Amino acid sequence: MVMNFLRNNKVAAGILTFLRVYLGWKWLTGGWGKITGEPFSAAGYLNNAVANPVVSHGEVVYPNYVAFLEKFAIPGADVFSFMVAWGELLVGLGLILGVLTTYAAFFGVVMNFSFMFAGTISTNPWMILIAFFILAAGYNAGRIGGDRWVMPYLKGLIFKNNTPNKIAA
Repeated sequence: MVMNFLRNNKVAAGILTFLRVYLGWKWLTGGWGKITGEPFSAAGYLNNAVANPVVSHGEVVYPNYVAFLEKFAIPGADVFSFMVAWGELLVGLGLILGVLTTYAAFFGVVMNFSFMFAGTISTNPWMILIAFFILAAGYNAGRIGGDRWVMPYLKGLIFKNNTPNKIAA
């Protein structure tokens, strides 16, 4: 019943539009500040996450994530800085415009969890909760937005060659 409401109801589409624009604005402003402000570098954040990992009862909670940061993210900090700044901006644009909405919400959740694994709580749980409603709603979350036109167009492009050939009798 709840899923049917989220996925098909026009009132839900209106509520989801408000939620996705709010969430998109949060992402957009974060990314915009990183792109247009002082040169953004994630190196300090990444090094701090390794130096001060999430610990519970004296044990590192996410040792695989710390190893990923040490071996992959810190050596590639310039690439990660670029990906974070532009990723935040693009997730925000996708959510605000309602274009590729579920993809934008998904990648926003991935970034939120990355920040949380590094020990940053902030607004991340709240943003993940809102994004889960958008993900559960699927297409309906972007119905009042660009997905109304973009998704049918993309489906037409992707599936136009998948129709069975008819043999003339």
